[in-house]
Amino acid sequence: MEYSKWINQSSVSVFMIVGLSETADPQILLFLVFLAIYLTTVIGNIMILSVISSDQRLHTPMYFFLANLAAVDIFLSSVTTPKLLVILVTAQKSISYAGCLTQLYFFQLFMVVECYILTVMAYDRYVAICFPLNYNLIMSRAIRIRIVLTCWASGLLNSMVQAVSVCRLDFCSPNKVDHFFCDVTPLFKLSCSDTKVGEGLFMIVVVIAGMGPLIFILVTYGRIIAAVTKISTNKGRRKTFSTCASHFMVVALYYGSGIFSYIWPSSTYTMDKDVKVVAVLYTIMTPMLNPIIYSLRNREVKQAMRKAMGIPSKPHGN
Repeated sequence: MEYSKWINQSSVSVFMIVGLSETADPQILLFLVFLAIYLTTVIGNIMILSVISSDQRLHTPMYFFLANLAAVDIFLSSVTTPKLLVILVTAQKSISYAGCLTQLYFFQLFMVVECYILTVMAYDRYVAICFPLNYNLIMSRAIRIRIVLTCWASGLLNSMVQAVSVCRLDFCSPNKVDHFFCDVTPLFKLSCSDTKVGEGLFMIVVVIAGMGPLIFILVTYGRIIAAVTKISTNKGRRKTFSTCASHFMVVALYYGSGIFSYIWPSSTYTMDKDVKVVAVLYTIMTPMLNPIIYSLRNREVKQAMRKAMGIPSKPHGN
């Protein structure tokens, strides 16, 4: 019995990634679209990193966390998009068992780190607005480095737990992963062994690393809004709220699409087109939109970009 079980598990050395559709032909138009998105993501986030590191005015806690978000976005997009591009241009959908687990491991890592970085950024804005006199003390260099290291440690712990839970599963034929990358839920659905323990661990992670931070962010923004309404002048209220608007837009897009995909009953889980489109939002589109949202709505970032490109700053520009 043990030998038969080992044969079943070891026989699955390759998975087939369905991709965005079942078609077996190359999809050149989609390839060009996603290639453009990926290049925009990488170039945009590298620009954010370069501008923040080169401009002394941006060496503040808020931009320290934004730089970390930009780095995570590059990594997150790079986990899923290159393989999708290969599938779209060649229609070669195979991925090795080790390659699939590696993709799952790093996707879970960067996904959770992004959740926590967005949470930290909300807390940073809360401290800046509600405790401005103590802001530099609360968000000192040593403290913010420890905070970011904690975010990464939490992501590493999560990805290890998820990878081990999938490694313990048996995979029999068919070996078709109904997604455009290897993730926990479609692999649970594909397994021919009992997945209750793994699914339970996964839902705990979703609550701790997903719903917990989201609730914290919503409570934080509730307090920020309450503080902003107490500002006496309209100009002061607009200026204060504008520092949070970009971050709130990113949170809404990332968590809105992520919740739809992960708070999905496992018993009825099917990767239909709507769910795949939503997965594209938080895995591919959000990393591209983050630098656009922050640069378009942030006066300091725009001024630093103009300076880096040798363009004179507008005296009264936004």
